[in-house]
Amino acid sequence: QVQLVESGGGLVQTGGSLRLSCAASGRTFSSSAMGWFRQAPGKEREFVAAISWSGDNTDYADSVKGRFTISRDNAKNTVSLQMNSLKPEDTAVYYCARSPISSVVAGLGLRFVNSWGQGTQVTVSS
Repeated sequence: QVQLVESGGGLVQTGGSLRLSCAASGRTFSSSAMGWFRQAPGKEREFVAAISWSGDNTDYADSVKGRFTISRDNAKNTVSLQMNSLKPEDTAVYYCARSPISSVVAGLGLRFVNSWGQGTQVTVSS
């Protein structure tokens, strides 16, 4: 059973930056694609970013391209999301996610998610 624990959320002003981290347990982390999703109040959960098992391939939602960067450290079983130029519309609960599929295909997001973290709140004030 894989457990995912997010950290790094908080309150930031428009234009500011935050870095989210996700610590994963389990031996399958290094063979799994990982990603981030978010859910704003009253809205459905949406894809944000994904990274392949090796870190060589990534995918981003159009709304965050050029502002967010996903990365991973397989030696430490962690995946991170660097968020720059934050906007009020980025306010949401951010969830770390794992897929049993190792690859990431541009435009397809993170497929077949089977593990979720508990979420961390990101609030961007205007």
